[in-house]
Amino acid sequence: MEDFYSNEQDKDDWEMERYALALERIREIPNESMCAEPFCAFFNKMSSFAVKLHETWLLVESGGLREMSLSQLQLQNRELYEDILPEHYGESYANPDYAVNCLGESMGRMLSFLYAELRGLIPAAYEQNRSAMVIRMELLLEVYQAFVCAGQEETCVEEESVRQILYWYVSDYYETESAERIAQLVCADRDFARRIIMESDLSDLRYLYYFGEYITDNELETARHLNGLPEERIRLMADTCTEGYRIGFEVGNKDLSLKRTVNIRYHLGFEQMIRQAILNFDRMGLQSTIYRAGSNIFQGRSVSKNGFSGANPNKQFDYDHKEDQALVLDKLLTERKLECMKNAYERWQKEAAEHGGPAVVEIFGEKPFVPETKKSACKLSEKQQKLSVEYGSRAGALQNQYLKGEERSFTIIAFPVPDIGSQYAEIFDDIVRINTLDYKRYQRIQQIIIDTLDLGLTVKVKGRGANRTDMTVRLHELQEPAKQTNFENCVADVNIPVGEVFTSPVLQGTEGLLHVTRVFLNELEYKDIWLRFQDGMVVDYGCGNFPTAEENRKYIKDNVLYHHDTLPIGEFAIGTNTTAYVAARKYGIEDKLPILIAEKTGPHFAVGDTCYSHAEDVKVYNPDGKEIIARDNEVSVLRDTDVSKAYFQCHTDITIPYDELGRLSVLTRTGEEICIIQDGQFVLPGCEELNRAFR
Repeated sequence: MEDFYSNEQDKDDWEMERYALALERIREIPNESMCAEPFCAFFNKMSSFAVKLHETWLLVESGGLREMSLSQLQLQNRELYEDILPEHYGESYANPDYAVNCLGESMGRMLSFLYAELRGLIPAAYEQNRSAMVIRMELLLEVYQAFVCAGQEETCVEEESVRQILYWYVSDYYETESAERIAQLVCADRDFARRIIMESDLSDLRYLYYFGEYITDNELETARHLNGLPEERIRLMADTCTEGYRIGFEVGNKDLSLKRTVNIRYHLGFEQMIRQAILNFDRMGLQSTIYRAGSNIFQGRSVSKNGFSGANPNKQFDYDHKEDQALVLDKLLTERKLECMKNAYERWQKEAAEHGGPAVVEIFGEKPFVPETKKSACKLSEKQQKLSVEYGSRAGALQNQYLKGEERSFTIIAFPVPDIGSQYAEIFDDIVRINTLDYKRYQRIQQIIIDTLDLGLTVKVKGRGANRTDMTVRLHELQEPAKQTNFENCVADVNIPVGEVFTSPVLQGTEGLLHVTRVFLNELEYKDIWLRFQDGMVVDYGCGNFPTAEENRKYIKDNVLYHHDTLPIGEFAIGTNTTAYVAARKYGIEDKLPILIAEKTGPHFAVGDTCYSHAEDVKVYNPDGKEIIARDNEVSVLRDTDVSKAYFQCHTDITIPYDELGRLSVLTRTGEEICIIQDGQFVLPGCEELNRAFR
C-alpha cells in the first residue's frame, strides 16, 4: 500500500486529509437520525468516543498533556477507560452480553467487536500514529453508512454485509499493521516508550500517564517504591536481568556480538529499573526496543500481556474478545496473514537477523482472575480452530527463518506489585533476595541430583493427600555417560530465579496422571486440573472450574492446549528453590506466584514445545562439561520432514507444589529405585541443604 505514494510527504498529506474528512463525518453522527434504534444509540456512543480520542491526539500533539497536573491526568486517564471498568462493563457495548441483548445476537457480536477495535484509538492517539487512527475511524464510518443506507431504504441491514466490511478491514490492513509490529520488535528507531523512560523525571509520577495505558495505584505505588530504593538496589535488579540475558547466550553457545537489538517487555511502574537495564544493554552494544502489548485484532488480545503495559482495566473484557477473529477467519485470510508476515520480515530482514530476543520483567500479586465464559462472546468454530492451529504452526516456522531460534536467547525475571498485600515492601525485598540467590550453591546441589537422574531409565512422580498424580517419565538413553547428560543444570540465566533441573523426556513410555488441586496458568485459575498422558501425549483432561465436564474441557482446550487436540510433554523438571516456596507460604501468596517462580517450587511438567524449541541442533553443555543430549522428542524431530508437525508455539508449565508431592524417585538401569524427594523433603544425600528453608 505504501508504494501508492510517490514520497512520505504525499502519504502524510493524504492521511491528514483522510483524517480530517473522517473526523468531520464522525462529528455529524449525533446530529443525525439516519439509522434505526437501537443502533442509533450505539453509533452516537462510538462517535463520542472517537471525538474524545481526537481531543487526546491534540492534547499530546500540542504538549498540553505534559502541562497537566497529576490529578488532571488521573481524571483524563479514567475517562478513557471507564466504560470497560468492571463497575460499568455491565452496560458497555464492549460487553458482548450487553451488546447482544441490545443489538441482537449476530449484529451485537459484530458491533461489540467494532467497539473493541475502536479502543485501539487510545494507543494511536498517544503515539501520534495517524494511520492507525484513520483506519479505525474509517471502519466506524463504513459500518455506520451501511446502517444509514438501510434506514434510507427502510430495510434491515444485512448481517453479511457488515461482516464483509469487518473482513476486508482486517484483510486490507494486515500488511501495514504486521510490518509495523515487526518493526517495533527489531528496529531501534521505534522509540516511543524508550524516550519516555530515558527523558522523563521519574520522580515526577506524571510520566506514567504519557504512555496511554490505564494507570492504577499499583503502577503509582510501584514507581514510588522503586524511587525510594537505594541506587545500588536498582542496579542489582537491572544487573540480574541483563547479566542473565548475557549468560543465556554464553550457556546456549550463541554469539551475542552478532546482535544489535534486545526487546524489553515490562509493566509500567518499573521505569527506574528499566532505565538502568537500557543503559546496561547499551554497554553490551544492544539497543532496546519496547513495544506496546497487543490491543487489537491484528496483534491479538489476551489476558496475559506481551509487551509494555499498564494496568488491565478489565480482564473479562480481554477474555470476552480473545476469539473475535471468529467473525472473519477463513482459509483465504489465513494465507493473507502469512503472506503479509513474510513480506514484513523480508522488509526488515537485516534488523531481524541482528535481533537478540526478549528480556522480560513480569509482575505478580494482582487480584486473582476467574473468567466468566459467555455464550455471547465470539467462539472459533472447529474448522476455525484448526485454521488457527495451522496458522500458529506456519507463522512460528516463518518467524524462525528470520529470528533464528538457534541464534537468539532471552531472560525472564519477576517482581510483585502492591496488590499483593500490606506486606508488599517486605515481599518485594524477599523476591529481590530470591532473584539473586547464590547460583554456585544451587549449581553444586543440582549437579548431585542430575548425576543421580542420569543413572536412570525412568522417573516416578506420585502425589500425596488430595493430589492424585501418578506419572512415569522415560529418559533418553545416554550412549556416553561420561560425556552426556539428560538434564540441564539451570541457574540464574534465562529463567530467573535459580532452582531447577530439566529435560525433554522420551514420549514413548511417558504416561500417567498429572493432577494439581489449584494452580494459576497465564493469569487464569484452574481448580483440580488433571491431564492424562499416554506415550507422552495428552489423551484426556478436565478441571473443576465449571458445573459441566464440557465447559471444563473447553476451558482447558482453549487456554492450555490452545485449540490443539493434543499436546506432548515438552519438559519434565524438578524445582529446587525451597527458599521461594517457603517465602510464598510465609506471606500466603502461593496462588499469586508467576509460573517463572512457581515452577522452581516443585516438580513440573510442561505441555507443548520443548525448552530447546527451534534450537535443538545447537549443542548445549552443563558447567561440568557434559553435553545435554535430551533436546528433542519424537514430535520435535519431525522438523526435518514436516516442520508444521514439529512445533505448537506454546509451552505451559504445571507445577506440583512440595506439600502435594508424595515421592519422586528414579529407577536405574540396574533396577534400583533411588528416592530424591519424599513427602515434600529432599532425601537424596548431598541435598539436605535444600531442606533448611523449611525449618
